[in-house]
Amino acid sequence: MDEANTKAAVLRDFLEFLDWQIPQNTQLEYSVEAFGQTYKVDYALVLDGTPVAFLEAKGADTSLTHDHEEQLSSYMMNRNVNYGILSNGKQYRFFQRRVDASNVDVQLVGDVNLEDLPNRLAVLKAYEKDAIKSGESGKILGRINDLREARRTLKADKDDLAVELSNTLADEVSNSISSLAETQAKEMIDRLVEDIDSEIDADGGGADEPVGGGSGGIEPTGNHIVGTIRRAEIDGNDDAKVAVFPTKESGLPFLKENNAWGFVRVGSEFDYVAMYVTGDVRRVKYFAKVDDVVPTEEAELSRPIEEYADGAKIAEDKMVIRFEPESLYELEDPVPYESKYPQGLRYTTLGALRSAETTDDMF
Repeated sequence: MDEANTKAAVLRDFLEFLDWQIPQNTQLEYSVEAFGQTYKVDYALVLDGTPVAFLEAKGADTSLTHDHEEQLSSYMMNRNVNYGILSNGKQYRFFQRRVDASNVDVQLVGDVNLEDLPNRLAVLKAYEKDAIKSGESGKILGRINDLREARRTLKADKDDLAVELSNTLADEVSNSISSLAETQAKEMIDRLVEDIDSEIDADGGGADEPVGGGSGGIEPTGNHIVGTIRRAEIDGNDDAKVAVFPTKESGLPFLKENNAWGFVRVGSEFDYVAMYVTGDVRRVKYFAKVDDVVPTEEAELSRPIEEYADGAKIAEDKMVIRFEPESLYELEDPVPYESKYPQGLRYTTLGALRSAETTDDMF
């Protein structure tokens, strides 16, 4: 598919998804100066007569290259445009122009395959018309940049940070826990890096591979969902801890037939599990009470692990969370997505889940 057909068949729908409309606030073949010549940007996204973002299209049969990135960056720099998207319809690269004192540059903030776009809502949100207009885009991408810098520091200074943490605990508690605390601190840093990866990984990955298999999904052999329940009807203390996990719809057969969730790393105890379904659903939709947390090999699953996911990729420290019998419900009033959602394990309270109007109220 050539560039013209890519624009017509794919990218116009993508722009409409972000609430950019042709011709109301999107101008085609917008003229910019770059490299001493005049070029045409495929799409200029315009607010109040001023371009605020550029989208540069390539043919679906054209691989995106560094030269393409430099081309878009030059367009953005020359017109002081803060946001840019480069795409061939199969791959989407998101850019931000950043000004730091006298230094101005354009940074890549996301590199996402088409099939993974529904799971990268934070990045997509930053390029919506209303987010750019309100200034929310800068906050979203600022968090991504801050997390990326934090990840670099955690990786580079892991040993020193672990020693500092263990020394603090030893001073406050007892020297006898120093070696244990250092080991635990390193494991905590590793988990923190993984959580950051799941939110900002430029390749669109980083999160646990969802159960339900990479083969396009499986049919459940049974269904442990008891029925529906309103959040206000859930028994328990408001301060009870709820672990919230994301899943694609392809992961739901595992949930239903096993009355459980896996394969995940958990760092603390919790009382309940809530499931946020990604893709077109975008809601916290299922809820259960925790029975126990066991290693994968002890979980007594309904089928071999390989039918859910590649067993070779399941790390030894990943667990299965088993639910109490007759405790798995579909929420009659699921919590809809607004701007925050769990890209990995997140914790909330039962009170926050009960009262939330959107996912932003939970985290």
